[in-house]
Amino acid sequence: MSHGGKSAAEIRAGLDHPVIDSDGHWVEYAPHVMAEMRKIGGDAAARGFIDFGKNIVDTVALGVERRREGRLAQEAWWAVPTRNTRDRATAMMPNLLRERLDEFGIDFAVLYPTLGLGLPQVADDEARRAACAAYNVYTAEFFGDHKDRMTPAAVIPMHHPEEAIAELEHADGLGLKAVMMGSLIKRPIPELAARSDDLAQAYPWLDVLGLDSPYDYDAVWRRCRELGISPVFHSNGRGRAFGLRNSVSNFVYNHIGHFAAASEAVCKALLIGGVTGRFPDLKFGFLEGGVGWACQLYCDLLGHWEKRNVEALGEVDPANLDEAGLLDYAGRYAKPDFLEVMQRRAGRPAASGAPAEGLDDFAACRIADAADLARQFTENFYFGCEADDPINAWAFKRDHLPHGVTLNTLFGSDIGHFDVLDMAGVLPEAHELVDDGLIDRADFRRFVYENAVRFLSENRRDFFAGTVVEARIAEFWRQAG
Repeated sequence: MSHGGKSAAEIRAGLDHPVIDSDGHWVEYAPHVMAEMRKIGGDAAARGFIDFGKNIVDTVALGVERRREGRLAQEAWWAVPTRNTRDRATAMMPNLLRERLDEFGIDFAVLYPTLGLGLPQVADDEARRAACAAYNVYTAEFFGDHKDRMTPAAVIPMHHPEEAIAELEHADGLGLKAVMMGSLIKRPIPELAARSDDLAQAYPWLDVLGLDSPYDYDAVWRRCRELGISPVFHSNGRGRAFGLRNSVSNFVYNHIGHFAAASEAVCKALLIGGVTGRFPDLKFGFLEGGVGWACQLYCDLLGHWEKRNVEALGEVDPANLDEAGLLDYAGRYAKPDFLEVMQRRAGRPAASGAPAEGLDDFAACRIADAADLARQFTENFYFGCEADDPINAWAFKRDHLPHGVTLNTLFGSDIGHFDVLDMAGVLPEAHELVDDGLIDRADFRRFVYENAVRFLSENRRDFFAGTVVEARIAEFWRQAG
């Protein structure tokens, strides 16, 4: 695809709306972060930050055969750009990023961590909580002079509801308005834990929060709603605990699709577990996995609802089988030995195969019909899409998606990471969807502006207060009613 040679600034000048980056990344300078976190949160906070990064470095350094022994996935290596020194500095230094945002055609940016992405996954309770709290203090101060052009996301631990609520309130007190929540929480399988603590730690099950969790997270979602915070997940979906994407030798194999897999697991659980039904006004974001998986999940959910809702199950209920009619067909069409076996078993009770409880898989959803399901999916979920992904166009295909809907895409630059070699090229890449006729200008407006406004500020109308886009967004809400 091509963008006609226009620069990001030229493309932005031709738009009648701002551009909001819903998923940029900053790159921490680890020695400074560690020193400051120790000052802020003590040894526990520093330990949490060091341990997470050290685990990745140590795993990469192992030989393939050693990783094979423990079935350890090849981790990320050389994960940030280096040849373009100016871009690398831009990802590390807010002053420089601010200076260049107009060059990138971006009016306002929400920035997520790099090393900090893993802090909600630190296993030790004390270190995890201390590290997240200290990191949030650090980022609030680090970006504090630039609130009009950018805001960093707080990291929220989710191993227990009480720690999540405590850090949500702490982050809100720091003035942090965006959050990144832990998900796919690793928990020990009781049967393995009874045999060996080490075995249980090595082979956990993954808590998707919305379904079958040992904890009730409704208090967390309720607090998010009260604070006007839209929960965001930016989770890893590769490695031994995930079963697949677990190559011991090849990072690319592990990396492809892993964000989408992690997002799908949580998104599906939130809907089937009834969270979106109980909190219809809460918005959930899933970053960096694109929207292709969401299109498929949306269609799959509708297809399963049609065939597996509690009324439709009558079509497959063994009690509804006409055994005499089946024998009649066998008498006319089956071979003698087949018929003989059926006749011998006639009248015997067949195992129903039904679960002891929970016959209705959609019971928690508060869904009356397929339109209800479509409404929950399209109103509650938002999907972070990188600029170079042509599949982003699928989200706008009303003639392809059931019920004539579009899905909520969020423009994410992913600046700071290995897949963005030229920060100034991100907006032109995103605009190629328009240049090549895959979406129109109204779709593009939703992609890079309107969806972000709704996601971030529908439940918190002051989200953009004091920013360079405040007046435009106030006008957007006036027109939206």
